[in-house]
Amino acid sequence: MLTKVYGSAVFGVEATTITVEVNIDKGIGYHLVGLPDNAIKESNYRIAAALQNNGYKIPGKKITINMAPADLRKEGSAYDLTLALGILAASNQIKSESIEKYIIMGELSLDGSLQPIKGALPIAIKAKEEGFKGFILPNENAREAAIVDDLEVYGIDNIKEVMDFFDKGTPLQQTIIDTKEEFYKSLDFPEFDFSDVKGQESIKRCMEIAAAGGHNIILIGPPGAGKTMLAKRLPSILPPMTLHEALETTKIHSVVGKIKNMGLMNQRPFRSPHHTISDVALVGGGAYPQPGEISLSHNGVLFLDELPEFKRGVLEVMRQPLEDREVTISRARFTVTYPSSFMLVASMNPSPGGYFNDPDAPVTSSPAEMQRYLSKISGPLLDRIDIHIEVTPVPFEKLSEERKGEGSVEIRKRVTAAREIQTQRFAEIENVHYNAQMNTKHIRKYCIMDDASKELLKNAMERLNLSARAYDRILKVARTIADLENAADVSGNHIGEAIQYRSLDREGWLG
Repeated sequence: MLTKVYGSAVFGVEATTITVEVNIDKGIGYHLVGLPDNAIKESNYRIAAALQNNGYKIPGKKITINMAPADLRKEGSAYDLTLALGILAASNQIKSESIEKYIIMGELSLDGSLQPIKGALPIAIKAKEEGFKGFILPNENAREAAIVDDLEVYGIDNIKEVMDFFDKGTPLQQTIIDTKEEFYKSLDFPEFDFSDVKGQESIKRCMEIAAAGGHNIILIGPPGAGKTMLAKRLPSILPPMTLHEALETTKIHSVVGKIKNMGLMNQRPFRSPHHTISDVALVGGGAYPQPGEISLSHNGVLFLDELPEFKRGVLEVMRQPLEDREVTISRARFTVTYPSSFMLVASMNPSPGGYFNDPDAPVTSSPAEMQRYLSKISGPLLDRIDIHIEVTPVPFEKLSEERKGEGSVEIRKRVTAAREIQTQRFAEIENVHYNAQMNTKHIRKYCIMDDASKELLKNAMERLNLSARAYDRILKVARTIADLENAADVSGNHIGEAIQYRSLDREGWLG
């Protein structure tokens, strides 16, 4: 007898429905076709033990299973439950009238219990698109799949529950989530708050500007100055994610199996990879392409601590995603594209010893060592970083103060107001949502200066020997400062403040 059961495969951040056809005939043998990988080929051992331990068995006949489309590579152990139910239905051990209305996925343990799968959210979205009635999957993944409206999602712990559901009509417990309630939960209680930071008022101001305009930022300072502490608090002042952004972000994290029991992500991601990371781990890829760190930080922050310690090749592969805000991974048979619209926050010591031009420093570096250290960061990469700021150590008087600084929630209100101004400004322009995404044409249109401001910028560029690349960056940052003040035009004050945030362009740093 021939039976069809439906599963799903995830490529990139999109799912493709897989039809599992099970045919049972005279003879003996187990044939699994349709480009399965080793994890799927081994599934018959797991299925046999799971069925045996729950009072069922694999029939001793010729079983042929085809996973269509047959030219698409299938991977992973998530098809165990699909194959097991296909075999049971085809051998008339359970009723199969309604089995075709559901997408069924799950990895089996030998006792019949279910292990979590990856990519439950993209699969649920596809199931709804294709008109399936419901989605049966492991309990740990039920909350993320239940984000999708108008799809019945059943989280189960053991294969016995599904067998009884189809065979005896025993109802399954449907997982229902109020997406809006889930989304607005715990937004005003950030784990890391700016009120914890003592002193560093100028750096906090800089972080506020970076968050308001979506600008990439690099923090330069000696060890212990608070660079990492400040960077970790940046997501707490970014505007709350929109529902669309939250879905997009949850989808990427679902593909790599990082969502278990969470439902919808409502906090912006913060990723901080170690400097030994490979280029594939950073941008994504592998034999079966997976999203890298830059995609996992989509709509959030990617923090690269000790930037010059990263391999130069790793930093160079980031240049194109920083510009295009997506990364495309090509293989001989297919291409996948992952979104990667993130804010880059980098930190570095000013020299290998950590102290720069400090006569009392415990470790000093020669000019040649300094040059070699700083040359690891290429001009084109710095070109994509709008704000460079020097972080100085906090004096004892500030550290011992009892008074708390301004909290993240207050700063976030100002940042959100500035972002709303930008959203209205760029409403008609596709793929531009905030100031950091402006190109040269937009800068000429929206960053209009008066004569005094032009003169100030001209003098600064000549006196500080700023590079041509700094010109556009200064104007973008000045536009954000104006937005924070709700000013229509860019004035001399805004230009003056933006000029301060170009430390690495000055003579004596990377010259």
